[in-house]
Amino acid sequence: MESDCPELARLFYETVHSVCVGDYTEEQVQAWASGDVDLERWNRKYLDSYTVVCEEKDTIIGFGNITDTGYLDMLFVHKDHQGKGAASAICSALEENCRAERITVNASITAKPFFERRGYRVVREQQIERKGVILTNYAMEKNMG
Repeated sequence: MESDCPELARLFYETVHSVCVGDYTEEQVQAWASGDVDLERWNRKYLDSYTVVCEEKDTIIGFGNITDTGYLDMLFVHKDHQGKGAASAICSALEENCRAERITVNASITAKPFFERRGYRVVREQQIERKGVILTNYAMEKNMG
């Protein structure tokens, strides 16, 4: 998995900077995904959670992870593979592996409709700070019982 981290970081950066620009300003996407990733910390995060990496023809096209407590931390799909079922497949695998009674996620404005279609409900709108810049996201949850 450690060898995948640079590619996951690149996919994260490119996705935020291409897919999320309709919902966030350039300043916001730069604060959210600056390209300056601590790969060692990312590797630990993925090793300490259930992580799914989706590949097509030996190229990573998406990834996601969920903790034992049911926090869906990340779910990103490459800009060229949006709307083709990769996010749904990754999310289904994460949900099926989770033994928590409830899954929580902090969804971006962009991702909120995706999670709503999967049965997640908004708990609250949040204003979060990244590198001195305020971004809106949504605390969402889905009961698994």
